[in-house]
Parts: sequence; C-alpha cells; structure tokens
Amino acid sequence: MTNTNQNIVPHLWYDKEANEAAEFYASIFPDSRITNVTTLKETPSGDSHLVSFELWGQEFMAINAGPFFKFNPSTSFMVNFDPSREKDASERLNEVWNKLSEGGTVLMPLDKYPFSEKYGWIQDKFGLSWQLILTNPEGEERPTIVPSLMFVGDQCGMSTLN
Repeated sequence: MTNTNQNIVPHLWYDKEANEAAEFYASIFPDSRITNVTTLKETPSGDSHLVSFELWGQEFMAINAGPFFKFNPSTSFMVNFDPSREKDASERLNEVWNKLSEGGTVLMPLDKYPFSEKYGWIQDKFGLSWQLILTNPEGEERPTIVPSLMFVGDQCGMSTLN
C-alpha cells in the first residue's frame, strides 16, 4: 500500500549493493516489496541498477553508482512502531532490530530512554542508519517511516524532527 501523502522519495546510493539492500529491507518490514529494477547502461560507474521499492508503504529508490559516497548517521530513518495501530508493535520492533543488527553496528542500544519505553539506533550492514522507536500511543499520530536529517554549522543540533 503506497503512502499517497508522500512528497519526497529518498534515494539511497550504494556502491554495488542496491538490489541486495532493497531485497533485505523488503524482507524485514511489513507491506514491503520491490516495485521496479531498471538498468542504466554505460554510466561513469559502469552499468548501474535503479531499484524502486516500498517499505511499509514508504517509497524508496536505491542506485548502484560506485564507491563515491558512503552513508553516515547524520541521515537515518525513524521507524515508528505504534501500539495503537499494531497490537504486537513491541515484538515487531524487536524482530526488525534483530534483523538490522546482523552485521550492523549499534549506535544507541535498544533500551528504555526518557523519551520512549523502547528505542534503539542502529547502522545496518550496508551502512544505513535506522532509529526504531515504540511510539507513545497517547501522543500524536506519526508516519511509520520518517527521514531524519541532522545538521552542522548554524543548524547544529537541529533535525527534521524539530
């Protein structure tokens, strides 16, 4: 089910792992699938694959475009597991955490924090960062997956969540 309110489609740059990463993510999140794979011939990085996919209704695109850029934690995806929408939200969060942990690096352990009963920040085996949070069902409704961007300089300390 595609999110009809989505205005921005995140594009993820991989060296050669776009297909593998998209398949991995689609196997982890509910209501997820690969929607299209296109091959671009003879780019500066050789033949490249553009992979369109959906994770829990959120559209993404990944590209194999060479080793020119690497992910870092300043860009991550906040994933809201909301008990008011999903009765097994806490268990689902644990499942996703465990799968993203395989070959990944924990940035903040999955634990209880002042802002959430359950939260963790992890960089997966492809280098992409995910913040998993058990959403307070008493609070305002939040989209399932939200890009989170952290800034430096004059914008230091700000994020897309502020």
